[in-house]
This record gives sequence, C-alpha cells and structure tokens, in this order.
Amino acid sequence: MLLARALRAAAAAALRPPPRHPPRRLLSSSSPRALLPPPGAAPPLARSLWQLGGGWRTALLRPRRGSAGGVSCGCGGLHTEGDKAFAQFLTDEIKEEKKIQKHKSLPKVSGGWELEVHGTEAKLVRKIAGEKITVTFNINNSIPPSAEDETQEEQKPDEQEPDLTSTPNFVVEVIKDDTKQTLVLDCHYPEDEVGHEGEEESDIFTIREVSFQPTGESDWKDTNYTLNTDSLDWALYDHLMDFLADRGVDNTFADELIELSTALEHQEYIKFLEDLKSFVKCQ
Repeated sequence: MLLARALRAAAAAALRPPPRHPPRRLLSSSSPRALLPPPGAAPPLARSLWQLGGGWRTALLRPRRGSAGGVSCGCGGLHTEGDKAFAQFLTDEIKEEKKIQKHKSLPKVSGGWELEVHGTEAKLVRKIAGEKITVTFNINNSIPPSAEDETQEEQKPDEQEPDLTSTPNFVVEVIKDDTKQTLVLDCHYPEDEVGHEGEEESDIFTIREVSFQPTGESDWKDTNYTLNTDSLDWALYDHLMDFLADRGVDNTFADELIELSTALEHQEYIKFLEDLKSFVKCQ
C-alpha cells in the first residue's frame, strides 16, 4: 500500500510543470538606475554621468566650461582656436598697416588753421579780421565705396594697389563778431573730380547747401531756410565759391584736407584693429 502511494507521488511530480517565476522588469534607458552597472560587473572605462557626482540630472543640467571647443581665462570670456587665429591675423595686419602708414602724426593745414580732433571728428579753426571760420568733418564712411571695386577691375597682376583716399563731406561755418547768425555751407567732393586731372580753374569740391543758423547753438534748426545749389544761378554760386576762397577755403585747402582726413582715417583704423585684437585676446 505504501509502495503504491510513493509510486503515484513520484509520477505526479514528474508530470507537474516547473514553478513559474514573475518576469523581471526591464529598466528604461531613461531611468537613473539604468546607468548603474549590474552588481559584480567590471568597472567601465569612463565615468558615467551619475558617477561624476550629483546624480544624472545635475550632471546634465550643469554647464560644462569650454564646451564650445575653447577654454576661458580669468576674464570669464570664451577663447577658441578661432579666436587665437583671429588674434594672430590682427597682429600681422597691424604690422602691415603700420609699414604703409605715411604720417605718424597728423599733417598740418597751411594758412594758420588750428586743428581740434575728437575721435573721428576733426575741426579746423581760423580767425581773420573779425571773423571766425570753422571747417568740421568726420572720417567715418569717408572712403568712396566704389574705390575697392575699381581697384580690383583696373589693377594688373604686377601692379601695386593704389592708396585709399578719404574724401569726407565738410561743413564751413562763417561767424562775424557783430552778428547773431552763422553762415553755414555744406560742401562735398564729387566722385568724378577727385583723383582726376582737369582744367586749372576747376574746383575739386562743391557747395551743396547753404543756410543761416543761430550763432552759439549746437543744434541747428530745420525750420531755417536751406538753399540747395542744384537749381542755383551760376553767378550766385560762383560768388559763394569766391567768398570761401577769400577766407582760405579753396582748392589748396581742399587738397590738404584730403591728406589730413586720409591720415586720420588710417590712424583710427589702426587703433580699431588694436582695440579689436585686445578684445579678442581679452587683454
């Protein structure tokens, strides 16, 4: 009897399926625990974000210094390999510009003109017989934009590049001691007159506008009448040009103003390159 029960129990155990275990949960790749190595696994070659400290969220959110391919210095600015190449280029450019610089100091204008310079703005002042004549100009945007295009088209392979010339607009103010008004003449250099030889009597500059403005006021009034010379009688225009020539503003003055403006523009350009180099290098 006992033997028969033992045989039946053994047969039932052989036919019973193996016990089922609950399936293992797979960790999502986005889970922090998925970043941890399994117990007993060999240490990885590089530290994971979690092992860097602070957990994976703080490691991802914390900005990495120099992540754009560069390093920063004490100034807190970014310095890349591109910045290094840029600074070297500026160094070479400054050396070349100083080699071709004609005037180490600004040239003087003949005729007793006194020069005042404030950055890119210059003022020439002359006093004669109860009158004060001032000529003001700014070297910004004073090089004709067509000069570079003409240079590339006309220049031959073995020909030296022509020098850039600054031809700024300039304003002449004539102040008389016994009046409260200032005669203002807005002048400019026509592009077809600069750098070309012509008749001896031709003018290299022209008067564009004429107006009266209150003496001693820096802000001119747009309500004051302004005379445009485009439709002006030639006889009146010639008298205005003679009026300026009698006060020292003639072709000789205009030529010397170009030389002064060109020297000032080149000087400011070199200074700009030096400031740009210091900015890039964070000096």
